[in-house]
Amino acid sequence: MKHVTKVWRLGLGALLIGAGLSACSNPESSSPVISGWSTPGGDSGKRFYSPLQQINRDNVDALGYAWEFDLEVSRGQESTPVIVGETMVVSTNLGRVYGIDPVTGQERWRFVPQVDMQVNRTACCDQVNRGVAVKGNSVFVGTLDGDLVALDARDGRVLWQADTLAGTTDRGQNITGAPEVAGDVVIIGHGGAEYGVRGYVTAFDVNTGEQKWRFFTVPSDPADGPQHNAALETAVPTWQGDVKWEHGLGGTVWDAIHYDPQFDVVYIGVGNGGPYHAMKRSSEGGDHLYLSSIVALKPSDGSVVWHYQTTPMDSWDFTATAPMILTDLNIDGEQVPALIHAPKNGFMYVFDRRDGKLLKANAIVFQNWTKGIDPETGKAIIDFEQADYFASPKVIYPATPGARNWHPASYNPDTGLYYASVQELGNLILTTPGDKPYRAKALGADAALVYTSDLLNILPGMPPFIGDAVKALPVYERIEKGGDNSYLRAIDPLTGATVWSVPSTSWQDRAGVLTTAGGLVFHGDASGKFTVYDAATGEELHSLQTGTTIMAAPMSYSIDGEQYIAVTAGWGGGGWPYVPRAAASYKYENNGRLLVFKLGGGAVPLPKELPAMTVAPEPPPMPEGADPVNGFNLYMSSCVLCHASQQRTMAADLRRMEPITHEMFDRILLEGIYVSLGMPRWDDLFTPQDVKDIHAYLISEQQKTRAHELKLQERGLPLDAVNSGVLSSY
Repeated sequence: MKHVTKVWRLGLGALLIGAGLSACSNPESSSPVISGWSTPGGDSGKRFYSPLQQINRDNVDALGYAWEFDLEVSRGQESTPVIVGETMVVSTNLGRVYGIDPVTGQERWRFVPQVDMQVNRTACCDQVNRGVAVKGNSVFVGTLDGDLVALDARDGRVLWQADTLAGTTDRGQNITGAPEVAGDVVIIGHGGAEYGVRGYVTAFDVNTGEQKWRFFTVPSDPADGPQHNAALETAVPTWQGDVKWEHGLGGTVWDAIHYDPQFDVVYIGVGNGGPYHAMKRSSEGGDHLYLSSIVALKPSDGSVVWHYQTTPMDSWDFTATAPMILTDLNIDGEQVPALIHAPKNGFMYVFDRRDGKLLKANAIVFQNWTKGIDPETGKAIIDFEQADYFASPKVIYPATPGARNWHPASYNPDTGLYYASVQELGNLILTTPGDKPYRAKALGADAALVYTSDLLNILPGMPPFIGDAVKALPVYERIEKGGDNSYLRAIDPLTGATVWSVPSTSWQDRAGVLTTAGGLVFHGDASGKFTVYDAATGEELHSLQTGTTIMAAPMSYSIDGEQYIAVTAGWGGGGWPYVPRAAASYKYENNGRLLVFKLGGGAVPLPKELPAMTVAPEPPPMPEGADPVNGFNLYMSSCVLCHASQQRTMAADLRRMEPITHEMFDRILLEGIYVSLGMPRWDDLFTPQDVKDIHAYLISEQQKTRAHELKLQERGLPLDAVNSGVLSSY
């Protein structure tokens, strides 16, 4: 078990905090009345809808800055605050948690876990944390390296801590998602499907942290004995032929765990398989249960109540981990307790929560991986001619980032509409022949991706057989037209039809949504613009420039009847090093912030601007006996996920290393001298010769970059002019 630290603010502030808590417990005191958003997602259905309406269409133009809280990090912010008693609780990177006075924005307490930073090796999509779970005065949070921690919301005291990896093999599991309380247990999953992990969720006693049960999402090797339960025995025949059990096979539940108190069921959204292509996991394919599925479990013992597989034979990273919404819908004149789910695969599904029956399934974006949904079986009809890239490259819509992803949507019962960030994007996918051996804590997707937004620029530099194959595809005409992007959309959940749509700044620009009884939609974007729309029409009513990228969903609460809107801000998440030009973090420092707004507030203070770009330094000579071609292959298979070839990036641009970094290059990779800073060691995977080869490749890239930027400087052009070297990092 790992140690944790909790750091208090000292001195007069601590005395005032104690006095404030004492006053709050006195019913005769004049403590403010704080209400709203006492549960993650706003209510038990996680509709991200607030019944507050003091802020409305008529006065929202007076919305302004109230206060902010410094989250003290410079990575992605994906969590939404929650009000627990009289404290605002918000989580941030690595599993840190802050208790904040929602009236003044002053810190009351903080929890800082001691995280093994080597976990960054397998945290594909940043050090983010998507929130906490709450029961009474207990707050539950997952740490990036796999612990589940219970805190007292009143003072941040650790109540208990559990290792969620206990009883399994540590293959690179990490936690970025929020836990979920389901009665007397709290349930958590993990990420890592691309790193040889076998997915599972674990339930712990809310009071003691004792493990109660665990549900694995994919079977174990039958040669090792019986499965853990009957549901897994049922799943075994869906893995056909020679199954690569040693790869773990994926199915991680890295988000989307939702308890339904009405039916005492917890729904989990299961992730993708690893490796990506189904035939790489089992030689004769199969549906591969329970990958890319919604599975309903009994919280008492983890047994399966029902399941539905959104993407049979998943080969496209079409996880079912997008947030679900529970609400009542009027379907054919009957009020139906429904579950709305729009996963990565481009469809929106509506289920009857009473029995799991599929009621509706409609595409909400352009997709070419299916011919539709079979009306009799409810199963997707895969279009293998368009979508199977096992033997030849294909361009598949949606792309692996998904039509929908982790960004919370909102269902507004007043309008009957579903509001969400939706992506219209495809990607070229190709794989290489033959089976690849399992490599511990190494990326094992065995697939290369190029997004359609960049494909026309990159295709001329690819091998001719790939270019010819892509140009022969029916979807190539769409790619030539361009225009793939992300959008904020209002969607009819029963038909999938878009009622209104607003384009984002780029395909990378997606954020969570809040709607309110005031007839409003609140939504941030990558540029730092926080915008309020008319929920009925999509008309922009008001906006504020914050100078910080917003990806998270906002929330709303009130103090003595005065309504506030709060949202966390900071660029990061999947693709975190690849900062788009329209992003605030391309211009301003990427300081994580909690921003709070109210009527009559002022302008938002902007962060400090980034320094001017500079020409890449002169690199050292090429080391003798190095093979930069091998270095390129190793870099692209292991390093490019975190290191972008662009100046404005969250991690180091390794084409512009300073002399001291070149001198310490071997020690950084083989000895881990920067592990505490988030740069993992690689001595278990790379030999000293491998490291020399990678270094040689980067020196050659630095030489090219410097020469290119000196020419740009001579011509008076910006140093970030786009070139194929930048785009190739995708």
